[in-house]
Amino acid sequence: MVTIRLPDGSSRSFDQPPTLAQIAASIGPGLARAAIAAKLNGRQVDLSRTVETDAEVALITEKDPEALEVIRHSTAHLLAHAVKELFPEAQVTIGPVVEDGFYYDFSYKRPFSPDDLAAIEKRMAEIAGRNLPVQREVWERSDAVRFFKDQGEHYKAQIIESIPGEETITLYRQGDFVDLCRGPHVPSTGKLRVFKLMKLAGAYWRGDARNEMLQRIYGTAWIKKEDLEGHLHRLEEAEKRDHRKLGRQLDLFHLQDDAPGMVFWHPKGWVIWQQIEQYVRRRLARGGYQEVRTPLVLDRSLWERSGHWENYRDHMFTTSSEERDYAVKPMNCPGHIQIYNQGIKSYRDLPLRLAEFGSCHRNEPSGALHGIMRVRGFVQDDAHIFCTEEQVGGEAAGFIDLLRQIYRDFGFEEILIKLATRPAKRIGTDEAWDRAEQALGLALDQKGLSWQTSPGDGAFYGPKIEFSLKDSIGRVWQCGTLQLDFSLPQRLGAEYVAEDNTRRVPVMLHRAILGSLERFIGILIEHHAGSMPMWLAPVQAMVMNITSAQTAFCAEVAERLCEAGVRAETDLRNEKISYKIREHSLQKLPYLLVVGDKEVAARAVAVRARGGADLGQLSLDSLIERLGAEAAPPDSAA
Repeated sequence: MVTIRLPDGSSRSFDQPPTLAQIAASIGPGLARAAIAAKLNGRQVDLSRTVETDAEVALITEKDPEALEVIRHSTAHLLAHAVKELFPEAQVTIGPVVEDGFYYDFSYKRPFSPDDLAAIEKRMAEIAGRNLPVQREVWERSDAVRFFKDQGEHYKAQIIESIPGEETITLYRQGDFVDLCRGPHVPSTGKLRVFKLMKLAGAYWRGDARNEMLQRIYGTAWIKKEDLEGHLHRLEEAEKRDHRKLGRQLDLFHLQDDAPGMVFWHPKGWVIWQQIEQYVRRRLARGGYQEVRTPLVLDRSLWERSGHWENYRDHMFTTSSEERDYAVKPMNCPGHIQIYNQGIKSYRDLPLRLAEFGSCHRNEPSGALHGIMRVRGFVQDDAHIFCTEEQVGGEAAGFIDLLRQIYRDFGFEEILIKLATRPAKRIGTDEAWDRAEQALGLALDQKGLSWQTSPGDGAFYGPKIEFSLKDSIGRVWQCGTLQLDFSLPQRLGAEYVAEDNTRRVPVMLHRAILGSLERFIGILIEHHAGSMPMWLAPVQAMVMNITSAQTAFCAEVAERLCEAGVRAETDLRNEKISYKIREHSLQKLPYLLVVGDKEVAARAVAVRARGGADLGQLSLDSLIERLGAEAAPPDSAA
């Protein structure tokens, strides 16, 4: 007798060990048709798996969040099947699920073409239409190696030979196509209905440039057709919003090979930077932070004492002088502790909040660099809070309030929160990690926030809360962090005199809201598609004349606007007004102000808002009042 416990608390008993498909059928024919996989004692498995002993079973249908990964994994095998039918000499290597889809790498004698891609996708649809059963088979290792070598699939044979000896070798068969995989997979190819091949790329076997360059085919798969259409729309929107393209179009910044991963900010881009930095600086000052500045280059011995040299050395730029080794700082924390350590601190001095717009450098791989989103030189809106352990909850709560206000001011309403816990490579005792993780979890709970755990993703010195933003097209960007650290202050000799006159080590909260200013500006550009909010726009209003007769009044309008705090410029060129409007519209300016003879006579301007809205004629005084209020930063009334 085998007893199966279901998620609703009910149980079912079977005289003989049932398959998961049989369990689904016993519940009802609808579920039997809808199920695509299952969780057996929490582990995802195929429906064909037999349950030998009492167990907990949860069936996975297309309504469950786990379904999409199973479908994408199975669609990757569908892709490989189609390639083998069309190009029998192609060798199949690996095909994992990735964000929003999957890929499969192939070895073939010639490059695949876009026409090949279309033919492969068509064949995938044909195979799906055959509704072939997908069957799991357990093989002896030697038999599996021999099978794939006989098939000319030498890469698959290598993969099997590299699998640890204790692991079971499982192959999946659909029709005459057999592939190596752990699974699980859908029960038949007919479950795969919504997919599209996206692009071709190159990839070295096992990621090693000394190996053969393989051909990678990327695809995406979804449960519903409208989900695929939405994904394709988001990709189209993301292409339009690409910050690299908009950065050139709007003349904000550029990058070049003479300084890989470093940004050259142009005047308009630097205006955005300065507005953001000054706004954050004001918010921090109101929050009780003191701004500091620490050296860019510090002696190796300090990085050894902090633990960075051991744990972060590969990401650090180094130099030497007069037989001393130095590192360019990848982060600001050790420098802030040096400031804290100047003079004796009392419990009455805590919490002490030190903030810095700190210039940092990290030796990121060249292949990972991406516009201003992933760079080697960047500025963090970094701060460190030194406090007692009893003050952690209050400081965390205050930081969370500050962070949420700042995100709202930049136009982000939806925030996703994760608590990243201890990684395998870390410093500090397990007892300290327990206290740190519990303290951050409690702070989130006390704020009534919804959050998830991200196991093993904490910093090497402590757990952290990660705050991610959802942008206007649904993408998620991790920006803010709050990290609780019991270890680094102790390693670098930070102390305070407690109320009982004993020397104690302060707790250190590492925190950032924007992350890096470079990356955050890239996110803002893409979130707003280059149409920056009025308070951030480099040029907020452009005053344009129709003929030279209006030159003097245009200059007066611009001057009055600038006096009211509006970044206004004039375009007095001898060009048609339609040409000027079109040109400045492409620059996504919030306001275009047109002055003709009628406007001069009425001491007014014709106003066009971004997007082409014609607001008609406004008097100069009304215009200044309106634009002056809109140009003010969101914290100006705080």
